Amino acid sequence: MLGNEKALWLLFLVPLVLVPVYFLCFYRKRQSLALFAQPQLLGKLNQRASLTKQIFKAFIVIISFVFIVIALTEPAWNPKPVEIKRQGRDVAILLDVSRSMLADDIKPSRLERAKLAIRDLIEVLDGDRIALMTFAGSATIKCPLTNDYSFLSMVLDRDVTTESRQVGGTNLGDAIRKATREIFDISGKNYMDMIIISDGEENENTFPEQAAAEAGQQGIRIIAIGLGSQDPGARIPIDENGRKTFLKYNGQEVWTKLTTETLAKVASASKNGKFLTVGPNQTFDLDELYKDLVASAQKREIESAASMQYDQKFQIFIALAIILLITEVLISERKKV
Repeated sequence: MLGNEKALWLLFLVPLVLVPVYFLCFYRKRQSLALFAQPQLLGKLNQRASLTKQIFKAFIVIISFVFIVIALTEPAWNPKPVEIKRQGRDVAILLDVSRSMLADDIKPSRLERAKLAIRDLIEVLDGDRIALMTFAGSATIKCPLTNDYSFLSMVLDRDVTTESRQVGGTNLGDAIRKATREIFDISGKNYMDMIIISDGEENENTFPEQAAAEAGQQGIRIIAIGLGSQDPGARIPIDENGRKTFLKYNGQEVWTKLTTETLAKVASASKNGKFLTVGPNQTFDLDELYKDLVASAQKREIESAASMQYDQKFQIFIALAIILLITEVLISERKKV
């Protein structure tokens, strides 16, 4: 088995570089000697030099290079089956994608800042399974629980916009219920975290506190993060035929504010729940929050798989290369008397 097959490309240097270089060196040496004396005299002056030994020494160097390349491929053999157990927690991110999340009191907007924070979180995940749900008037599971963090990043970049929700408004209670029912495996009680990122504006009374309490009874801890400014709030920018304007209702511009009451109650409804706010002049370090609250929490075995473990043998080829190079130095280019 080779751990780094790309290193084999270096073998092309043998016919393309090393052999031509040695050939050129022998040729230039012969030409230089020809300028020094006539062929008859040169044969007498240089009769103890062995061309065969010179070629043999060059061959040893080339073979040493081949052994070094083989070592770089990280060869290994003697496979042994090993059971790998992975521990972690299940984390679901519930991201508000209602139109109020377009407000730019947090730059570049509440939604884009949340997406940036989630990307930072993905960079520090280590073994935990993570899911993503978006919600506004309805909730959609964009990514089920997975260890494929690159897939989650792709979904976040491609599929998460305010336009991805066909129904307007904010329906937090139903989103919590859907996540509890369809994302988490309740058998993993006390190893589950639900991270809610929202501006807290609840347009419909879907009883989010009751939904959070039910999730807490299932062993799900809720971490609620409120984005936005409370006073004076912010307008909601929209695009009208390529021109930036602001959302209006009955002829008046709509202003959106961070509403903390609902989010705080949702977080407190679960055991060890956490609520915090991120305002216009504050940093949103979701990765640090994860390290402090999730990564340090108790974990369970979430996956067990058999894997083959190989003995690394690159040392053998390094040793052979060193021995050959030492041998090359010790071999004389002269003929035996």
